[in-house]
Amino acid sequence: MSVVSREGNALPEPAGMEEAGSPAEPALRGGLPGLRGTDHIGFTVPDLQQAVDFFVDVIGCEPFYELGPFQASDDWMRTHMNVDPRAVMRKLKFLRCANGSNLEIFQFDAPGQATVQPKNSDVGGHHLAFYVDDMQAAVAHLRAKGVRILGEPTVRESGPSGGQTWVYFLSPWGMQLELVSYPNGKAYERETQGRLWHPAFPER
Repeated sequence: MSVVSREGNALPEPAGMEEAGSPAEPALRGGLPGLRGTDHIGFTVPDLQQAVDFFVDVIGCEPFYELGPFQASDDWMRTHMNVDPRAVMRKLKFLRCANGSNLEIFQFDAPGQATVQPKNSDVGGHHLAFYVDDMQAAVAHLRAKGVRILGEPTVRESGPSGGQTWVYFLSPWGMQLELVSYPNGKAYERETQGRLWHPAFPER
């Protein structure tokens, strides 16, 4: 299979790309052939440099490369990105945050752009959760950095999430984030051999 660039040129297949259906298990369940996992999570921010500084200096992510600006005089942006055709993607940057999905952070200028972060209760509401080994130390670190924390950490003592402690906090531009920790596992693990992915034990 060829990959087509923005300019319409065929790009070579990445080295080591396996044939569709390998590994076969997700395909046998009716899922994507060759599914490996989540590669990245993308989101748009009002100020890219502010966001990169926050994720690097406060959270501890590692910055990688950036791209942009991108814009088009035809309908390319609408067709390929589902945005206004006159939208301008000023810049994007990729970050890695320890053992987890990469982040792809965008800054756009676009006609009619919504500038208010959605609530968790809104359609499209979302949050990023970061696993930490020591909840108390992580909360103290955020407070020392002047980060707004939403209440005190909640400890789950029952139900399938029993053993987990969590707390929400906000980025400087209002994006909702979360700390989670369950060093002794979650209660659901006593009921099944299957496991949710765990950043501290990515091999499981």
